[in-house]
Amino acid sequence: MFAGGHTHVSRKALARLGEQRKGRNMKILAIERETPGTTDEQFVPHLRDEARRVWELYRAGVIREIYFRGDREVAVLIMESRDAEEASRALDSLPLVASGLISFDVIPLIPYPGFERLFAP
Repeated sequence: MFAGGHTHVSRKALARLGEQRKGRNMKILAIERETPGTTDEQFVPHLRDEARRVWELYRAGVIREIYFRGDREVAVLIMESRDAEEASRALDSLPLVASGLISFDVIPLIPYPGFERLFAP
């Protein structure tokens, strides 16, 4: 049901969800990617400013949740913004991103539409 993106939900149902979301904030999943070839020492001068900027985005309601993966030091953020582009602009304001040490995979999320199958004729 979930593997490979096959949820067997019609494109029409997904389009309807998109229309309902217009003009509203959406959840964004942002997963950190460290730039290859960087060293721990390169990060140190930016860490306090990074924490400060993350705190500002958290207080502003842009970053809703922040975690590290349990298996490695990679940040995983749940964000809220109008779209992925707006979330990317906020992430670009992070000192570690601005210095080229990290980037993020930015994944827009929509509510799971599969429950419609329970009510289909």
